Amino acid sequence: MTSKTPLALLPLALFLVLFVGSGLWYQAHDVDYAFYQISAPVAILPAIALAILLGKGALNKRIETFVNGVGDNTITTMILIYLLAGAFASVAKAVGGVDATVNFGLSIVPPALILPGLFVITAFVATSMGTSMGTIAAIAPIAIGVAEAADLPMLLTVGTVIGGAMFGDNLSIISDTTIAATRTQGCDMRDKFKMNFKIALPAAIVTMIWLFFQSSTAQISAPQDYDLIRVLPYVAVLGLAVAGVNVMLVLFSGIVLAGGIGLSLQDGYTFATWSKDIYSGYTGMQEILILSLLIGGLGALMKAQGGLDWLVSAIEKISRIFGAKPGSTRAGELSISASVALTNLCTANNTVSILINGSVAKDISTRYNVDPRRSASLLDIFSCVTQGILPYGAQILLASSLAKVSPLSLIGYVQYSWILGVIALLSIFFAWPKVTPLPAK
Repeated sequence: MTSKTPLALLPLALFLVLFVGSGLWYQAHDVDYAFYQISAPVAILPAIALAILLGKGALNKRIETFVNGVGDNTITTMILIYLLAGAFASVAKAVGGVDATVNFGLSIVPPALILPGLFVITAFVATSMGTSMGTIAAIAPIAIGVAEAADLPMLLTVGTVIGGAMFGDNLSIISDTTIAATRTQGCDMRDKFKMNFKIALPAAIVTMIWLFFQSSTAQISAPQDYDLIRVLPYVAVLGLAVAGVNVMLVLFSGIVLAGGIGLSLQDGYTFATWSKDIYSGYTGMQEILILSLLIGGLGALMKAQGGLDWLVSAIEKISRIFGAKPGSTRAGELSISASVALTNLCTANNTVSILINGSVAKDISTRYNVDPRRSASLLDIFSCVTQGILPYGAQILLASSLAKVSPLSLIGYVQYSWILGVIALLSIFFAWPKVTPLPAK
């Protein structure tokens, strides 16, 4: 039996030191997007080499362990979903889906509900697109213009957009965080969505009530013209996903529907253009795809060497400090939440944090009888909560650069992320919502 040892976690520590350390160095030299100058798939290579060196037994056996981790069924399935999700997002955006969705939302928002309406629009777009970064890039410029025209506080308005984007990133079935959380925990996206929604909805409602009292009666500028049919791919994908259709079929259907709309309605949009958009979506997922493969292999090495067993024990001890009884479901849920949040602070990437903690969370959920739907939900929630308030996270950096405000000033105005974190913690301590057993298949 493999003994528990923190030594097996040295490769992970090396990865974080290289990734975070390079970010801090570039930040000290005032380089934009400092934490994204050294790519994570490159920073992890020395860590993999160290993990292989630390392993026992024949070198070929250690390499085989790594390769088996890379080729794990969960990792392979996740990658296929990444590719399809990237292709759908790329095609839908190319045929005008994002612009149509944004302008449709603006056209139906009453002037007295500017900020709550902006939150809802951003949340819908992010849920449909599956990317907080893409949503912020699409809507933040509009929100900045609205803030200037309506004399709204810039920080508050931009913070509202980030909050809505994180809502969608957390819930969307094509978000890489959702894909990573559900695949590593072994649950259906539909079931995780329902569990997640019961926590995210109260947080969204509280946020919108607060934003309502912060809004003004200023008029919204008339939105640009839009074709409602271009919103259809997003609506179809959401509907099929909630209905429980296989996620790969859902995404493939979305690609076909969006491409059909482009071929029918958009001048100059050909099969060749459609093909290029699909491939562009593939390449957009390149970094997370490669990183998923490498983390799968690294995780297998650390698990084989006893590192993950030691980490589980350490996190369990920490959770008891916060009042969780040994062996209780609450202890397991606190452990899962704390581990992914702490990792996210180090990596500044919510998907990476979920991938790193996926196998650890799965082990904890098995030991502490945490439902897979619940563990997937907590992984996604606490990674997105942390990511939404990191001053060196990509979302805050992008929004602050567009609005020309300080990232440190902005994090206090992302109300949704703070409220979601509080409600998620309360849900752990009060064992809510109740988890009903799934019907036997």
